[in-house]
Amino acid sequence: MDLPQDDEPAEKTGNRVPRRRRTARVDDVARLSGVSTATVDRVLNQRPGVRAVTVQRVLKAAAELGYVMDGALPAQALRPLRLAFLLPAGTNRFLGLLGRLIASSQDQLASFNMRARVDYIESFKPELLAQQLRKVGRDVDGIAFMALEHPSVRDAVDHLADRGVPTVTLISDIANSKRVAYVGLDNRSAGRTAGYLIARFIGQRPAKVAMIAGSLSYRAHEEREMGFLRLFQEFFPQIEVVGLREGHDEEAKNYRQTKTLLAQHPDLAGIYNIGGAPEGIAKALKETGRQQEVAFVGHGLTPETRQLLIDGTMDAVITQHPQSALMDCVSIFANLRAGRAALHGTTHPRTEIILRENLP
Repeated sequence: MDLPQDDEPAEKTGNRVPRRRRTARVDDVARLSGVSTATVDRVLNQRPGVRAVTVQRVLKAAAELGYVMDGALPAQALRPLRLAFLLPAGTNRFLGLLGRLIASSQDQLASFNMRARVDYIESFKPELLAQQLRKVGRDVDGIAFMALEHPSVRDAVDHLADRGVPTVTLISDIANSKRVAYVGLDNRSAGRTAGYLIARFIGQRPAKVAMIAGSLSYRAHEEREMGFLRLFQEFFPQIEVVGLREGHDEEAKNYRQTKTLLAQHPDLAGIYNIGGAPEGIAKALKETGRQQEVAFVGHGLTPETRQLLIDGTMDAVITQHPQSALMDCVSIFANLRAGRAALHGTTHPRTEIILRENLP
């Protein structure tokens, strides 16, 4: 964008008298960025209440026009983007692995001019999650979190969006909200994949299989259940799914649920662990001597599931890379800061099937 020239001549150079470009003003920045001068004033003076995407558009316009001396961006643009990751507390090994990865990646995040904190909150409590979202949203520029499907959580997400704080759902999504993106597997597909694996392990014979979830308040777990059930209805009607139990990702609960299933169904041929804490299921299978008879498929490659694959208690693990999930979140927030579409340049996470024979 060319600015009008001042009439005041500058120092002569040869026979030509160049004109000096006048200093850009607030209304020039407003015109180029397509916002009001009041909004530009709020952004350049680092006052709250402006959406993150708008902030970045104003800063970009200011830089293009040379509004800041020597083309430098205002302090707000130089300040690292502050991110928060809200993860469920508890014994889910994969989530613990993800949390430790985020905490140890500060140098890598700094190269993107970002820094991140990890907050753990009590699992399966939507009101508590909603409160924490609102609280943390006062101090950060973006939040990634594992969503619970609940109106109070949806309301908190929409409240943050209206305040200009973008949210990204991680591993489990939430419907009909203003979150900017979801980072995670296609969970219906993951459930169907688990069902197909178990059915192939069992073979062409009548059998019973069961599911153990963390909690169906996670949309991810609900969608995995739906995909699992649908697969058997479509292709393996001779295999009966005898029900779903919730273990809240706790080893002791999963152990008790598995012991009950084995007692009620001595002919049980397969278990799909939709959530975490596979150690509890493995313990029950080993105690009853059924670890080589019951096909056992779960989620998340961790040191624990790796060992269960090696000793043959687990038959397959469906997983995604924690590092890829983190970098997808980084890309999304970087896109928003630059005024691009949230998912620009990102790819859909791949579902990986890990067996004992292809352990990485």
